[in-house]
Amino acid sequence: MRRCANLGRTAQRQRRRTRDSMAAFDALPAPLRAWLSRAALPWSPASCLRIWQRQRARGATIDQILATLDRAEARALAREVPAERAA
Repeated sequence: MRRCANLGRTAQRQRRRTRDSMAAFDALPAPLRAWLSRAALPWSPASCLRIWQRQRARGATIDQILATLDRAEARALAREVPAERAA
């Protein structure tokens, strides 16, 4: 399997996508698309949408959902630090 060169050094697992990720991105709510376009890590539209839907079902506001996504990304970035030190 060919590795994607635009992911840089990351400890994130690479997976073969079976869906059209651009179509999935276009189908996201506008605030979620905006967050995803500024994300520091290569999030999948499906994983972000799962977080979005779960938080909406709990009655969270858009700002609360975006804060949840920020925290999730911060946790993921914290896991990246050991991978960068090992290199």
